[in-house]
Amino acid sequence: MRLLIEFMISVLSSIGFGVITNIPKRALLPAGITGGVSWCAYWLISLQDHSLILPNFTATVIIGLLGNYFAIRHRVPVNTIYIPSLVSLVPGGIAYLGARSFTMGKAASAAQQIYNVILIAMALAVGFVVAEVIFKAVRPQLVRLIAKLPKVQTKSQRGKRP
Repeated sequence: MRLLIEFMISVLSSIGFGVITNIPKRALLPAGITGGVSWCAYWLISLQDHSLILPNFTATVIIGLLGNYFAIRHRVPVNTIYIPSLVSLVPGGIAYLGARSFTMGKAASAAQQIYNVILIAMALAVGFVVAEVIFKAVRPQLVRLIAKLPKVQTKSQRGKRP
């Protein structure tokens, strides 16, 4: 039950951020699903591994793979899927706490927080690189598979005869 709640909240936050950043409407649901699946992976791995790197890395690999798939499937740039999906993983709260600690004169706490932000940012970056490498290897097979699926129609294509 908790996993379902985590999934739904993450889907809604990804869709909400997609609306704020004005991505195409056809990309909202794929971005939401990608964000939800990646957050669930992050959450499940965080329960087992209390480090910062592995959960963020795994979630980012999932965003990279699903984002590329949905970008091809829905004919949108991959960044329109990546950006809203990534919003729940960005360490903004930790960066804020680090800056706050620094301004309050707590240098040791600030250094630890900033170190955590850097670790998370590196895990996110490496996760995207790994996902792109994996996707580059499977893209030809995936494109053939997607070609066999029914086409996703845009609003302007609906109602036209083939």
